[in-house]
This record gives sequence, structure tokens and C-alpha cells, in this order.
Amino acid sequence: MNATIWIHYARPRPHWYGLGPEQQAEHKAAWREVAQASAAKGAEPLGAYHVRGQHDYETVEVWRFPSPEAAFEHWAGLTARAYGEWFAFANNVGLSAEVLP
Repeated sequence: MNATIWIHYARPRPHWYGLGPEQQAEHKAAWREVAQASAAKGAEPLGAYHVRGQHDYETVEVWRFPSPEAAFEHWAGLTARAYGEWFAFANNVGLSAEVLP
């Protein structure tokens, strides 16, 4: 299997809440376009979840990408559209591991 898992933790930065609903919607639409472009290239969103309990982040998204390069391209698309300006984040990338018998 040649799959890459991308785990993305995020929480809004305080100034995100200073934006009006229309401005937030514009940013979300730009990030959605990145997600759609990634999906068109074989990426698969596996889910988005709220993080409960004590943690530095509010949400976690899990994606499967066909390669680490595809995951990086996805992330580069988000950051090129100012995602990091509005959300604090942490990313993990995992490569498929072979299971020993």
C-alpha cells in the first residue's frame, strides 16, 4: 500500500473571531477549493472531529493522500491562501507501515 495519512490539528487564532461572517466564508471557500483540488487528485478526507478534553487544538482532520508529496501540496495550497494566518495548527504525516506476521 502506498498511502500517506495526514493528521491536522487546528484551532482559530483570536483574530479569526474579529472577522465578519462574510470574510470567514471567503476564507473557508478558498480552503474548500484546495480540498476539492486535492480530492480530484486522489486525496480522501477520512473525517473531521472536535477534540475533547485537554488539548491545544479544537479540531482534528484526517486525510489519506496517494503520496507524501500530495499531502505537502495540499498543505502548501492552504498556507498560500493564508490558512496559517487565521488558524494555529500542528500536522503529522504517517506513511503506511507493513505489519509483521
